[in-house]
Amino acid sequence: MRISSTGAPTGFLARPIVILLGLASIVVAAAGIRAFRDTLGPTFLALVLVVTVHPLQVRLRRRGAPGWVGIIAVMATIYTILVGLVVALVASTARLITLLPDYGVQSDNLRNQAAQWLEGLGVQPEQASAMVSRLDLSELSGALQHLLSGLASAGSNLVFLVTLVFFLTIDGDSFSRRLDVAAGSRPLQVGALREFSLNTRRYVAVSSLFGLIVAAFDVFALHLLEIPLPLLWGLLSFITNYIPNIGFVVGLIPPALLGLLEGGVARMLWVVAVYSAINMIAQSFIQPKVVGNVVGLSATLTFLSLVFWAFVLGPLGALLAVPMTLLAKALLIDADPGAQWLRPFLGDTAAEAARGDASTPAPPGRE
Repeated sequence: MRISSTGAPTGFLARPIVILLGLASIVVAAAGIRAFRDTLGPTFLALVLVVTVHPLQVRLRRRGAPGWVGIIAVMATIYTILVGLVVALVASTARLITLLPDYGVQSDNLRNQAAQWLEGLGVQPEQASAMVSRLDLSELSGALQHLLSGLASAGSNLVFLVTLVFFLTIDGDSFSRRLDVAAGSRPLQVGALREFSLNTRRYVAVSSLFGLIVAAFDVFALHLLEIPLPLLWGLLSFITNYIPNIGFVVGLIPPALLGLLEGGVARMLWVVAVYSAINMIAQSFIQPKVVGNVVGLSATLTFLSLVFWAFVLGPLGALLAVPMTLLAKALLIDADPGAQWLRPFLGDTAAEAARGDASTPAPPGRE
């Protein structure tokens, strides 16, 4: 390393330039992922599903089962999960479409009340009528039918996902042994990949547990409020629980709309209040804290990852926000010896505790 006349090292890029190049690389990478998100999104989903269910394959292998038995068991489990997700989304959308026409009279009454309320605030009758005309249920039904057709047109992606799961499951049977071989020369990188797998399974387990609890409370509350199809909306609430921080808002829309049509604004407000009390406390306060402690991500980083991956990968990115952030953390931070100091700032409490233990001076006489 050479030293310039000013005392600064030469032959290296200045730190601001390195930071700008890093940010530019992130922008280019994000744009590239966004351009190919129709392919990369299902690929990431298949990876997360295989990683989550892989312990079943390992457990069967340890019990002496042939390798093909573990492969079939993993694929059957993943395919069951995928079919359940697709059926729940399609059923929720289709059932809501069939229910909305039955509330035509209630919709007209609500629009008339809204127009009268606006006129009472000084809005001209013509303007008030134009504003409430946009609240027609037929337009909402059209939007839901467009969403349903979009789900149906995603069949090609589903075929790609199913095929990719098949090949990933086959490779997963020997991937652990390959990691053991690579660990001899690249222990930090292999450890980062194993930590990603472990944290992904922890995240899915915690989210599933909270999702079941929240869904049970939601079904009970919707039954008391006499909202149609409470079991279906509870299932939707369970699925949206995998979307960090704001997932409950997506699951709230159908029962809140039905509450408005069933019992007016008062019923809708009750649904919103109950959902907010149950889901916001569990998903926005308790669950992020538990997830952060389990997988080593702060609540702020979890929310920012939701925004970033939803922008890059679309709706599937919102569902995979935490696992994708864990993968990026494993590849860019955990696998880099020079970047270990960043782990406590990302919310890794284990790394923070280890750093605190290392910085604690030894007691006298025990050095």
